[in-house]
Amino acid sequence: MLNQRPAAGPRTPGTATRGETVPTVPPAEKAARETAVDVAALLERGRTLATPVLRAAIDRLAAPMDTVSAYHFGWIDADGKPTAGDGGKAVRPALAVLSAEVTGATPEVGIPGAVAVELVHNFSLLHDDLMDGDEQRRHRDTVWKVHGPAQAILVGDALFALANEVLLELGTAEAGRATRRLTTATRALIDGQAQDISYEHRDRVSVEECLEMEGNKTGALLACASSIGAVLGGADDRTADTLEKYGYHLGLAFQAVDDLLGIWGDPDSTGKQTWSDLRQRKKSLPVVAALAAGGSASERLGEMLAADAKSSDFENFSEAEFAARAALIEEAGGREWTADEARRQHAVAVDALDAVDMPDRVRARFTALADFVVVRKR
Repeated sequence: MLNQRPAAGPRTPGTATRGETVPTVPPAEKAARETAVDVAALLERGRTLATPVLRAAIDRLAAPMDTVSAYHFGWIDADGKPTAGDGGKAVRPALAVLSAEVTGATPEVGIPGAVAVELVHNFSLLHDDLMDGDEQRRHRDTVWKVHGPAQAILVGDALFALANEVLLELGTAEAGRATRRLTTATRALIDGQAQDISYEHRDRVSVEECLEMEGNKTGALLACASSIGAVLGGADDRTADTLEKYGYHLGLAFQAVDDLLGIWGDPDSTGKQTWSDLRQRKKSLPVVAALAAGGSASERLGEMLAADAKSSDFENFSEAEFAARAALIEEAGGREWTADEARRQHAVAVDALDAVDMPDRVRARFTALADFVVVRKR
């Protein structure tokens, strides 16, 4: 477990608004990086390389799982008509194909890894949406809401099976190594979801417990994405482990930003309800840090959340009631602490790249993707 600073002290509420850009990389440093790397093109490259193989894998599924999957990925609407839907940020496929280039291989070598990681990621989204009761993802109804809980479970299971199939059918020693890393990451991801659910029923969760959960739930799969292409390209375990360190800390930064957006994100950008994480009583980093900070705002927040857990009317809370809870989290320092933590984890991720021998252009792309993760609105 990483050594963590104590939560930040109180700050004046209302210093930032919902939808505001979250943690930034120092302007001069970020500007220098952006002149060298087109992040949008890098993300699009990963998406373009992975999508045909991903579609072919989905086509193997029996009906109606194939069409339910296509709906989830944004390829068709609820009536089965083709659509140019939002398929997500595609960070994981971008990392997977980029990591292949660490070994001197072409990006195409990383495609099976990119597809496998994307399948596991979406397996988790299908199940998480159902478990969390989320009705919206990527600006439209979630699979369980449209097709029912049974299909969400079945399709999620099928995507997990497909992920291993896509890798193992390569029939190489490298594919076997990649599959072992993917299954280990998947187990950690499931552990993280189990922790997340259990925390919802507890009055208090420590910062260390929250970071462990988020490292499992988000960090493990981003770690795998950052190394799986390199493994398929023949990288040794030391190289793969170091790339995983980059991805793990990138995942913690990614989740910290998600936690900020889960409370203060603009619904038009995130595709989720206002105060989404507060509605679900999630013990996310801003909440946990605020409760650990001490002081009057922290105490009032703790009392309020404890009362919420016993309330029979919680589902009918008004916007103002959730806004009041968000204001207390900010006043106690939870928002500022989480933004600082996102920047700290970003720095650890980027520093890890120094231990890997790779072409300068590949290193610049890894760094640019890390910058993108902590400067986003969705």
